[in-house]
Amino acid sequence: MKRRLILAGCTALTLALGATACGGGPVTTASGGGKSLNGQTLTVAGVWSGAEQKNFQKVLDAFSAKTGAKTQFVSTGDNVSTVVGSKIEGGNAPDVVMVPQVGVLQQFAKNGWLTPLSATAEKSVDANFATVWKHYGSVQNKPYGVYFKAAHKSTVWYSPEALDQAGVTPPRTYAELLKAGQAVSDSGLAAFAVAGEDGWTLTDWFENIYLSQAGPQMYDRLAGHAVPWTDPSVVKALTTLGRLFADKQLIAGGQKGALSTDFPGSVEKVFGPEPEAGMVYEGDFVAGVAKDQFGRKIGEDAAFFPFPSVDGGDAPVVSGGDAAVALEDGKNKKAAMAFVEYLATPEAAAVWAEAGGFLSPNKALDLKSYGDDTTRRTAESLVGAGDSVRFDMSDQAPAAFGGTKGAGEWKLLQDFLRDPSDPKGTAAKLEAAAAKAYQG
Repeated sequence: MKRRLILAGCTALTLALGATACGGGPVTTASGGGKSLNGQTLTVAGVWSGAEQKNFQKVLDAFSAKTGAKTQFVSTGDNVSTVVGSKIEGGNAPDVVMVPQVGVLQQFAKNGWLTPLSATAEKSVDANFATVWKHYGSVQNKPYGVYFKAAHKSTVWYSPEALDQAGVTPPRTYAELLKAGQAVSDSGLAAFAVAGEDGWTLTDWFENIYLSQAGPQMYDRLAGHAVPWTDPSVVKALTTLGRLFADKQLIAGGQKGALSTDFPGSVEKVFGPEPEAGMVYEGDFVAGVAKDQFGRKIGEDAAFFPFPSVDGGDAPVVSGGDAAVALEDGKNKKAAMAFVEYLATPEAAAVWAEAGGFLSPNKALDLKSYGDDTTRRTAESLVGAGDSVRFDMSDQAPAAFGGTKGAGEWKLLQDFLRDPSDPKGTAAKLEAAAAKAYQG
């Protein structure tokens, strides 16, 4: 939800963390082959528009060529649940929905809107994806979704020129990150551009620190509100984040400047014509803005390093993604499940990978399918993280807490950026907002 406006116009390239082995035999069979779906029309709904929609259309066209089915894409805009719900009520349900949030997938399943995966689709998921992706596509241990497109949100983008001028190399720990930031600011540029006007970027800062510092199990518990936001682990992560937020020298424009900077503006402050900072943290989609809007060559004058480890924890890999689900009320159930089965194959992922602006969690996809080294390294990192990948926490929360502008976690972290002096007090406010949202 929160990244759609950005992603629609971006060519997502991006990041690296570690090497991976593909492991597990690829399953590439989709039912409905041999033009067996001739005469059927498949309607697919999703949030994509612009370049993303055009590239997804290539996937739809490849499915049509394979099966004979005609396809139609419906762009829902950000509010997928409302649009799909109204279409179901009006008797005009799409056959497949590309769902961008775990919370929405769970809501659809609990509403009885979804058809469970076929045995063929489940077999492909088991063979081609880390178990964690099946978990995020399941509700009460019943699999409904296939994660087709992913984002990698554990990357820090930087100007190589700025780091060279400061005499620093990409850091591996959070302590080294702050030290490198100090060196950059001493050399004349602010260390970081922070997009504080967009509250979702601040949730991503918190999530990476928390995942590394507290570990995956605590991350899962907090994501499900099984531990309160007043837990000491939350206060500790806020304290760690607050050390950066409190240092006016490290942030371009200080706290006030950060709170009036949106996401594209934060990228501009590093990669635009008049740089104000040396680094900007956000996901792989930073590369698209740097390349498309500011003409930067990715890998040369715009580069990244993995979000560093915090207090001895593992380097975090936070992700997001779009899952294909088949609707119970769809008019073409056979075509719908055949398409979901197709999206679970490396064959389908390769179509968009070759077009660009795409990352797949499918470990059977040949990395050579990606058109550039930076995206290749990003994909390798995402797949290589295996079951340690964690889905964006705020996207797992009720929207009232984790996905609403001017409310909940977004607003409270903006308040914390403005004044990071009371991590305990912020944690208490976060818990009050979370408790209300999770009960709703």
